[in-house]
Amino acid sequence: MKRHLLRLGIDVFFGAYIATIIDRILIPRVILDNVTTPFDGMHQALVIGLALVLAVLGSVTSASVGRLILDGSVSGSWQRTVAMNIAWISFTLTVLAGWVVTGISPSALFNGQGLEGAGRIFKALFTPNTDIIGSALLAMVETIYLAFMATAIAVPFSFALSFFAARNLMDHGAIPRTIYVAIRFVTNFTRSIEPLIWAIIFSVWVGIGPFAGMLALVVHTISSLTKQYSEQIEDVDTGPMEAISATGASRTQVVWFSVVPQCVIPFLSFTIYRWDINVRMATVIGLVGGGGIGTMLIQYQGLAQWREVGTIVILIALVVWIMDVISARIREALK
Repeated sequence: MKRHLLRLGIDVFFGAYIATIIDRILIPRVILDNVTTPFDGMHQALVIGLALVLAVLGSVTSASVGRLILDGSVSGSWQRTVAMNIAWISFTLTVLAGWVVTGISPSALFNGQGLEGAGRIFKALFTPNTDIIGSALLAMVETIYLAFMATAIAVPFSFALSFFAARNLMDHGAIPRTIYVAIRFVTNFTRSIEPLIWAIIFSVWVGIGPFAGMLALVVHTISSLTKQYSEQIEDVDTGPMEAISATGASRTQVVWFSVVPQCVIPFLSFTIYRWDINVRMATVIGLVGGGGIGTMLIQYQGLAQWREVGTIVILIALVVWIMDVISARIREALK
């Protein structure tokens, strides 16, 4: 019954989605020549009507997109054709709606005046001003340390939380499941907020500077590593866990002696990769006062000093490339 209701819900969603794209995006902005006021009464009727049509069609004839998605197949060749056509129509309309909403304009991209202005900027970017190399290097060092400290502080918290965020370790009672859901909710929520936003919050909280940027990366890194660590824990071989449990070991001993040894190498690999990511993120959060090379970059960009901007961009690219090579070698060695 639950699966039937889920299939029905997917069919209703597809119908409402197709109708909404047609009425709210394609008709107002294309068919009516950029008139953006939709017809509310028609909209409601169209959405409800198409949603019900697909739901009834899917239930009565088995030509169900929900069945196709959940079961991987539908009974009957023409039912499968109908379901596939509905799916392709949804995808095609999504692409058209995306084109319209984002305002894609090839003519604007290749406009002569725009190309000329972009050419001037690129010319300045690739003729860097080497006079600021010293100060840029100092700012880059600050960025690297900022990323390193954020990763180092986040790892112990992520390590501890990951065991409580792993479904296979927290499925033995109501309280553990509640803890699992709570940690998953908090980490998903904090991870969904970009480090740029966290940097703004902490810049107001503790003041502009590298400390605010580090705190922003710490929050995001804890959430991300907790997710990666916990998913690795969920994929461990259950054989050693069952063997150690059979000896009468406590649950803590089972986790420590059977789960942790299987996860150490992947955890190290995830951590190194996260430091690599944090170096890149640290250059961005500096744009909102998070310290490091990003703060220097936004200052020169605001003054339209493109030669200096070019110097900083080239330096960032070199450091990120070097960090990427080093982290890749380390991950290969760990494997």
